[in-house]
Amino acid sequence: MDSEKNNLRDKNKNSRWNKSGKSVKPRNQNSKSKNIYSAIDLGTNNCRLLVAQQTRNGFKVIDSFSRVVRLGQGLSNNGFLSKEAIDRTIEALDICVAKIKRRGATHMRNVATQACREASNCDEFIERVEKEVRIKLHIIDPAEEARLAVMGCKALLERKYSHAIVFDIGGGSTELIWVKIQGNGKPEIIDWTSIPFGVVNMSEKYGTLETISKGKYAEMKHNILSAITSFAQKNDTAELVSREKVQLLGTSGTITTLTAMHLNLESYDRSKVDGATVNSRRIRELCQQLSRLNYDERTELKSIGADRADLVVAGCAILESIMDLWPTDEIKVADRGIREGMLLDMMDKHRPPVKRHNRRRNSKKPKAGEPVR
Repeated sequence: MDSEKNNLRDKNKNSRWNKSGKSVKPRNQNSKSKNIYSAIDLGTNNCRLLVAQQTRNGFKVIDSFSRVVRLGQGLSNNGFLSKEAIDRTIEALDICVAKIKRRGATHMRNVATQACREASNCDEFIERVEKEVRIKLHIIDPAEEARLAVMGCKALLERKYSHAIVFDIGGGSTELIWVKIQGNGKPEIIDWTSIPFGVVNMSEKYGTLETISKGKYAEMKHNILSAITSFAQKNDTAELVSREKVQLLGTSGTITTLTAMHLNLESYDRSKVDGATVNSRRIRELCQQLSRLNYDERTELKSIGADRADLVVAGCAILESIMDLWPTDEIKVADRGIREGMLLDMMDKHRPPVKRHNRRRNSKKPKAGEPVR
């Protein structure tokens, strides 16, 4: 996605998230904590930051940042992070740190995912970040990435379903998480898998600047399906899907871009995309439409942008494969994920203990067998 779209996507400063998971305008409400939390998510394609303060019903975003850095550009062919990609990422991280300092963050967490897990020169990159940007990047494994993604999206899981497939189509990998939705609405991760197919490495492999042939598009889908079918069979998901007991919830630039197209938005509007429910058949139609266009034709469409036009076809192939394996009528869309999961995780760990009122001194102790009131 281009810089203009990123600015619109992150135009959620001073927004507040309520219990239903929706971003709403702030009201005069005392924050539950004076702590300031920051979360950096460095992926294969994007560098993202959120700075937030805890409130009674969630958290209030007070600063944010997102930039396409293409850290993993060329990684699938070379096996290492290029100097140009590292320089772009260092520049973006400098901006993140300036925002974190300006907001006076008291707790922070900074993570990197697939590109750093895969690159042979990742240690050198991490050392340079620590020396020049003065933050510590922690490379998380796919299991932790899955946990944070679910935690960030949990408010969008609906209790009318017994299970959910949460998918995150990234730049260098795609995470699939099989979730049981408990009676209280809390998610329980039953199983997860991470496949090394993302929008960056797939685009580099198949080349999506020109119109991709039907055969190549079908080959992309076949390779992805081959990698994820065993996961569905292992967890016996087909029977629950057939009974309409499974919610499909997607968090990634692919599904949010397609949703913006479906809503015919002149410019990206997070408040309309995040939490939206879209028709699977309509999303598939958009995927097919985009797969028949070349790069220039894609850039002319609303909500795509120059930075995503070369990646969206690969994203469509991954998404269609997911829909083929788990055919549901609707998809829930989340413009949130790891950053929000990190914030909620930190806030839970630093939540002050609940104060208990002392009993009245002259209150009687209950007799044996008498309920405590």
